Amino acid sequence: MKNKTYNKKKMLIVFLCAAVMIFGLIGRLIYLMVFDAEYYQELAEDLHEREREIKAARGEIVDRNGVVLATNRTVCTISVIHSQIEDPEMVIRILAEELEMEESDVRERVEKVSSMEKIKTNVEKETGDRIREYDLAGVKVDEDYKRYYPYDDLASKVLGFTGGDNQGIIGLEVKYEEYLKGTNGTILTVTDARGIELEGVAEDRIEPVAGETLKISLDYNIQEYCEQAALKVMEEKQADSVSILLMNPQNGEIYAMVNVPEFNLNEPFELNTGEGDSLSDEELQDALNQMWRNGCINDTYEPGSTFKIITSAACLEEGVVSLDDTFVCPGYRIVEDRKIRCHKVGGHGTETFVEGIQNSCNPVFMDIGLRLGSDRFYDYFEQFGLLKLTGVDLPGEAGTIMHKREDIGTVELATMTFGQSFQITPIQLATTVSSIVNGGNRITPHLGIAVQDAEGNVIEEFRYETETGIVSAETSETMQMLLEGVVANGSGKNAYIEGYSIGGKTATSQTLPRSANKYISSFIGFAPADDPRILGMVVIHDPQGIYYGGTIAAPVLRDIYDNILPYSFDR
Repeated sequence: MKNKTYNKKKMLIVFLCAAVMIFGLIGRLIYLMVFDAEYYQELAEDLHEREREIKAARGEIVDRNGVVLATNRTVCTISVIHSQIEDPEMVIRILAEELEMEESDVRERVEKVSSMEKIKTNVEKETGDRIREYDLAGVKVDEDYKRYYPYDDLASKVLGFTGGDNQGIIGLEVKYEEYLKGTNGTILTVTDARGIELEGVAEDRIEPVAGETLKISLDYNIQEYCEQAALKVMEEKQADSVSILLMNPQNGEIYAMVNVPEFNLNEPFELNTGEGDSLSDEELQDALNQMWRNGCINDTYEPGSTFKIITSAACLEEGVVSLDDTFVCPGYRIVEDRKIRCHKVGGHGTETFVEGIQNSCNPVFMDIGLRLGSDRFYDYFEQFGLLKLTGVDLPGEAGTIMHKREDIGTVELATMTFGQSFQITPIQLATTVSSIVNGGNRITPHLGIAVQDAEGNVIEEFRYETETGIVSAETSETMQMLLEGVVANGSGKNAYIEGYSIGGKTATSQTLPRSANKYISSFIGFAPADDPRILGMVVIHDPQGIYYGGTIAAPVLRDIYDNILPYSFDR
């Protein structure tokens, strides 16, 4: 009897436990079906939906006259969906043949179990069309865009290039990425439990939005001519490199920025020296980084005598020199325990300040610099903006390498007056000289002018900062007159063009270490001298043979001006 009662109790407990479990499961099911239904429905849809990206066309880059400098070409991305492939061997064979890939590489991707596996990107459209015609199950051919530069190496270090994902890497391509990149679209397809796309089920499609057009101040014709001029002098003088910069000193618009040797933008990972095969991966990357450098903004140098423009302006502004002051140059100056020479060994004798500038006489500038003093000289460095970046709209601008104020002794001051013992970039020098000859306004050098839509309508115009009062209008006019005299009667006479008033200054500086006997020859000039509308700069690195700036750099800018000064810059 007791056993029967015990068994009944045991059965009741089991029944109750089972009932509790059943009701618990029913409750959980109701909760999942009612309260969590939306969540699990989304989860199920995710399992049966496959999303493919549609690349947006990158915005074009056009010059000031609408010439297209960067655009797009249609290419294809070839992918496979493992679950849909019916004949793997045929797929492997055809793709390896059409894509010119190793069969083993294709096999590895085809046999990989994944929802979608890319085989190759940036495939020429003709090849993609041929693969599509095979109608291979499980093979997808999606059209894409690849960046294309119609003029190959034109302004390569300015425009920059994009990577495999069509994202900007250097130059304007990365600086204006947010405007150029556009918004990618998507294709959403539905699959069954095996991952096979269901026919007859409409696919959702979000169309891509193309990037916007970037209009820049560069002028294709001027850039092309400047590159030719740079290549010519580089070959004639067997120089390491040549940089040429042309800009509007009134508003900072850059018309040309040349750094030869340039590189092919359509093959940016191929060295322009052809030496890639013999280098290790690390050496190759270092060589590529060097090839991509924009010497006008990324590299500093001792400017030499072109810096005498800035020393002159500071001393005139401070009132420590006047035009009729006279000096005596015996060919050197003794500064503390140093004998610092003039470029003319026998000296210039007695000369006025005006003649000192025309002769590019170092002792004259040492004298006026010592009158100014190191503290005030440093103040003018700051006032002229030499200790801050120009703000040019290109990545990687280098800053001035300068002594600390407290470290500028008499010898340092003497050498700084004629552009030695510190370093600046070409864009910094061009910007500062512009502010000295344009009436005293420090402009921001730039390339970006506006953003446009596909029809050429302006969406946004860029505005740039201008700082006034760098020098007085009187000092600016005096500098215009003095620098016109340098070209008409002095060391810059090789830049003279009959019928035009041109101001400018030559320079020949020695690179470090001095024992290497390597030089940089340069010239900076502007026209018209009394109302500058274009300022140009030529920098020749390590020319062989004669290396004086007035002899080899000034004629380069003269030839450029001879061809482009008739050109209108007011458009």
